[in-house]
Amino acid sequence: MNRPSTRAIILDVKFSPDGTLAWPELLRPRVELRGEAIAEPPAIDLGADILNVDRRPAEPARITICRHSPRDAGYREIFVSIDGEQVAMLEYGETYTAEIKPGPHRLRAHNTLFWKTHQVVLRPGEHTKFTAINRTGTISFGLLFMLGAFPLYLTFERESGLY
Repeated sequence: MNRPSTRAIILDVKFSPDGTLAWPELLRPRVELRGEAIAEPPAIDLGADILNVDRRPAEPARITICRHSPRDAGYREIFVSIDGEQVAMLEYGETYTAEIKPGPHRLRAHNTLFWKTHQVVLRPGEHTKFTAINRTGTISFGLLFMLGAFPLYLTFERESGLY
């Protein structure tokens, strides 16, 4: 008897107090033997102690954002948010470090003119470092003389490696 391969989610599995697992009747595999005997798979013993495990919380991850680059113009703040919540306003020479839970996060930085976003997934204990730079462009000083103001371009990059 050939059956096509299928995948199913078993919603009707029953756990007994001693930690054994009972198959639902419809999914219980049966093999026809001589006469009317039926072979059934043995109950799976998960062990009662596995069902009552106390888990320690995962070690937090850390994010550091630095604004120390010599390429930085030194003007205008850089605003940083993690998962939609503003966490820092960095001026030149400042650093911000935060402990956050491991997992996926959305990290955004802006200088009110340019916005940069990073989607990061942090493992427990991981320390990720970013560099934020407000830099001038090739025409910035020309605009300063003509208009009295100039744009600062935002560079927001993840540094490689674990810290």
